[in-house]
Amino acid sequence: MANTTTEALVLRSVDFGESDRIVHLLVPDAGRLTAIAKGARRSLRRFPGTLDLFNHLRVQVDRRRTAGLARLEQATLIEAFTPLRREPARFALACYLLELLDRLAPEGGARADGRRLFGFALSALRTVATPRRIDSRLRTLLELRALDALGLRPELRHCVRCGSSIQASEARSEPQASEVHSGRAEPSGVHSGGGAGEVAFAVADGGPVCTGCLRDAEPVLRVHRGTLRALDQGLRFDLEHLDRLVMSRQALEESRRILDRFQRYHTGVELRSERFLDEMLGV
Repeated sequence: MANTTTEALVLRSVDFGESDRIVHLLVPDAGRLTAIAKGARRSLRRFPGTLDLFNHLRVQVDRRRTAGLARLEQATLIEAFTPLRREPARFALACYLLELLDRLAPEGGARADGRRLFGFALSALRTVATPRRIDSRLRTLLELRALDALGLRPELRHCVRCGSSIQASEARSEPQASEVHSGRAEPSGVHSGGGAGEVAFAVADGGPVCTGCLRDAEPVLRVHRGTLRALDQGLRFDLEHLDRLVMSRQALEESRRILDRFQRYHTGVELRSERFLDEMLGV
């Protein structure tokens, strides 16, 4: 890609110098792209209020230089996601998802992967912008989907060391997740409780470890099998239907422990938006 016109999503935008702006963009064919918009803070013709966070744009980018930043020549607004700026909880969740993508999205990479990630980012922002309750359950499911789109989805079904299934066949009593139809919750086959048992989850390995592969004194998280099945089911729902998946308190608490540790392992830092989101959701 040298001089090209493409869609883009603004992941981050910071002032630079007297009139320039550095923008981190997510583009369909190249993943994350960092570019400088020369004179962006004074040019209403080339950048008419377009470089704000969340904005979906059509941009013209010059990448012909062999070194340094790409140059953003022009940007026009496609979609502004205005509802995200009206409510603190929506704003916080959208900021968190974009910061996660900004930290972990690769520069370059396969075109198909870039398009899948870009499609997820747009769909996730539309999901958060649509009138619905913004809570820890929605955060958990969208964060899991973000990791999946980034190619970092944790394994949820099999031991990451030997490949054996970690789901036991014993009877279970306490539902961990259910699918809601016409206002009535119907069991979805995801259950937990005293009989479901626990499984070790090794964050560094990216998934559960069966008893036979678990090493003595190895640092792991203990979670119920039903929690992993609840997360696995969350990956199968269309984004617009996430409200149909209801998670029990136990499943949600264990899911948050997994994803908090998993996200921190890959980013290596505490995301700046994380505490703000926790505060907005009452965590």
